[in-house]
Formats: sequence, C-alpha cells, structure tokens
Amino acid sequence: MLEHGGRLRVAAQQYDIPLENWVDLSTGINPDVYPVPPIPPRCWNRLPEDNDGLEAAAARFYGNESLIALPGSQGAIQSLPALFPGIALACLAPIYEEHPHAWERAGNPLSRLPTLSRLLAAGTPNVLLCNPNNPTGQSFTRDDVLTAAESLRERGGWLIVDEAFADAEPENAVVELAGSAQAPQLLVLRSIGKFFGLAGARVGFLFGAPEKLQPLREMLGPWPLSYPSRFVARRALEDAGWQRCARERLASASRRLAAMLAPLGEVHRTALFCSVKTPRVAEVFDRFARRAILTRRFDAHGLLRFGLPGIESEWSRLAGVFHDK
Repeated sequence: MLEHGGRLRVAAQQYDIPLENWVDLSTGINPDVYPVPPIPPRCWNRLPEDNDGLEAAAARFYGNESLIALPGSQGAIQSLPALFPGIALACLAPIYEEHPHAWERAGNPLSRLPTLSRLLAAGTPNVLLCNPNNPTGQSFTRDDVLTAAESLRERGGWLIVDEAFADAEPENAVVELAGSAQAPQLLVLRSIGKFFGLAGARVGFLFGAPEKLQPLREMLGPWPLSYPSRFVARRALEDAGWQRCARERLASASRRLAAMLAPLGEVHRTALFCSVKTPRVAEVFDRFARRAILTRRFDAHGLLRFGLPGIESEWSRLAGVFHDK
C-alpha cells in the first residue's frame, strides 16, 4: 500500500516529539474545515437513501447531472481500470501515485511523460491528468484540457481528469462538460475532501458518460456512502456563502505561503498547497521536522509540498524556521 501525507504519528515517534506539539502541513486539505452541523439521529440508525438530495446538490454545485457518488474519489481511482480492461494509458509524471498504481495493478500498459504536449504527441489514445496536479502544483488551462479531450476523442480515446484540488480555483475546471456532446469521452473525478476540509467524510463523485458510470455504480453495490457522510456533504455543497468566503481565504493564505517559501527554491502555488523544487529535499524536510512541522517529501522528483497553516500561531511557527540558525 502506498504512503501518503498525514502520517503524523510516525513522524512524532521518529523525531521523539509529542504528537500534540506538531503542525501538520503534509496534506493539501483546507485547515478551515466546513462547519459541520449537528447530525440528526436518523443518520445513525437508518440506511442511507439515494434520493436524499445529495446527488441533486452535487449536480447544481458542479454544473453536471451525469454523476455518481463514491466513497471518496479513491473509489473511482481503484475502480476505473475495470471499466477499461487492457487499454493503454499515458499519465503525467509525477502525479498522484494512486492513479498509476491502480492501472498498473490491473495490468494496463502505462507510460509516464512529463508534459501534456508529450502525452498527446505520444499517440496513446487514453490520457490521465490531475488538474491542478498533485504534487507539482502545476495547472492546465481549461482550453488546454478541452483541446486535449477533443484530440483524444478523435483517436477514439478517453481523457480522465482528477480535479480533487479544483474547487478552490474552479476557473480551469471542465467538470460540467464531462460526458456532454462537447466532451463525450471525458471523465472527471471530484472530492469534497480538499476544499471543504472533509477528508474524513470520504465523499467523492465521478462525472461522465452514463455507459461508464452505471457499471461502476453496480460494482460499488448498495450504500457506498454512509448516511452521516451524505448528510454533511449535501449541506457543504449547498452552502454558497461559505464557499465564497473560503475561496477568498484560501487565495490569500496560499499567496502568503508562497511568499514565505520563496527562499527555499522554485515555488508552484495552488490554493491549497505549495510545492518547492529543491535538490535538498531530505535536508529541508528534516530542518522543518526537527521543529515539529511535518511536510510532504517527494525525493524522486526533488519536491517538498507544504499545506496551508491554519491558526496564526502555526504561521508563526513556520516563519520561525526561516529565522533559526
């Protein structure tokens, strides 16, 4: 099983620093979590129902009714290869590693290329992207993604786009076109875990053509989401006021973080995390960890990823590392 951010207990043991003393910046999750309302008792003693309004709320929020709800976008990541048995696929590199891991485990031929232009030039009919990309922080424009989708469609192929980090900066998102007449062979993954800060709810969505969604829904079986998760997700998707304020807060915080990290190397910024390109990944990671600040290292790619601090004392802790000798 692959390792991910959030392994705070491991770091606490390794550096012999109490768990409660740490600032965890190892994930790209919004630290200002959506304020979950009280959960009615019926959510705990009844099975979930598909007509509770969650899918309708998601269709309004994302602008696309052709969707299924999943136990996090991870549910789609692990299941999609079964819908495309044996196809050849190309993906951006580096990328969220669960994607290539799932396709390779299913036995699909997979190639990894560093740019979108090379992915399209390679001639592989099916392409996988994250936009914004995790862990690099690179973003593709909406026009670039739609051009890629059309180019692949002409080859008879599919474009799969993971937009897990797109809610905070939706201007480049293509979710509303997935499965439409304009982009019939476009599939888009979304998640409420990052922007809404609700990773523990494990709620995601897949958008695209019904002929791909329905078999996946059958594979998932009944009740793929818990009733409490459905209740919370619906409220979050319907709260336009909170969403608007959250986008403003995240934009300001990410600019602040990028400016703070500039002395470390080349910084790529998204609304939810910043990635630093540096040849000294291990050294810089250790420098912060010894001060009980956990980041996410990608040694093979020379990247160190920083999530957003939450409260002001965490910002001060982060800034203090740059002043320490």
